[in-house]
Amino acid sequence: MEPPGLVVHGEAAPFSTALRSLLNNPQYSDVCFVVGQERQEVFAHRCLLACRCNFFQRLLGPKLGPGMPSPVVLSAVPVEAFLAVLEFLYTNSVRLCRRSVAVTFGLGPLQERCIAFIEAHSQEALRTRGFLELSAPALLPLLRSDKLCVDEAELVLAARSWARVGAAVLERPVAEVAAPVVRELRLALLAPAELSALEEQNQQEPLIPVEQIVEAWKCHALRRGDAARGTPCRRRRGTLPREHHCFLDLPFK
Repeated sequence: MEPPGLVVHGEAAPFSTALRSLLNNPQYSDVCFVVGQERQEVFAHRCLLACRCNFFQRLLGPKLGPGMPSPVVLSAVPVEAFLAVLEFLYTNSVRLCRRSVAVTFGLGPLQERCIAFIEAHSQEALRTRGFLELSAPALLPLLRSDKLCVDEAELVLAARSWARVGAAVLERPVAEVAAPVVRELRLALLAPAELSALEEQNQQEPLIPVEQIVEAWKCHALRRGDAARGTPCRRRRGTLPREHHCFLDLPFK
C-alpha cells in the first residue's frame, strides 16, 4: 500500500485576505444582487456562494444558465446584513457591529455567533433598525434564549415594536405578525402591576393571546413555577429581580 503523501498547509491569513478582495468586486464576478430598499448593487461569484450555502445553491442553480444572469433582487434584505453574510461565506469570518443584526440564510455557525453577539449586547441590539427588520424565524432563537442581557418588560416592548414594523410592511394585523414568536415572551416574570398594564395595552392593541396572559396570572395566583407549565418562567440573564420570583421553581440556569 502506497504511504500517504505529504500534506502541506499554507497560511490561513493570506488566503482569507485574497478571498476578501473578491468581496463585492465586479472583476471576475458572475452574479449581481440588487439589495435592500436602496437597491444597491452587490457583486459576487456563483460557484463560491453555491458551494458554501444551500440557500444560494438553490437560488443560483443551473436554471440561471451560463454567463452573467439578470440581477437577483433581494429588496427585503438590509444591505449591511447581506454584506456581512457574504463576508462570512468568502472568508469564514465576519466582524459584527452593534448597528447591525445579520440575516443568516440558514448558516448555523454564523447564526450561533450572531445570537451570542446579541446576547452580550442585548439592549443595544434591540434598539437597532436591524432588529426591527428580522424575520420571525430569525427572532425565535433570540426570544428562546436564557442568556439575553435584558429584562422581560423591555423585551415585550421590543417585540411590540418589531411586530408594528412588520404589520406596516406586510399590511397585516400586529397580532398576526407577532403570532409565530410571541409565545416565547416570559410573562410570568412580570410583576402584577406590569402584567395589569400589559393586559390593558393588549386590549387596545392586541399582541399577545389572552390565554397566555391568563397562564401568567395563574402563576401569580398559585405562586408556583409549575402552575405556568404552558408559559416559560425561567429567568434570563438580564431579568431584574421581583418579589414573586422567589416562588418560581425554575431559576435562571
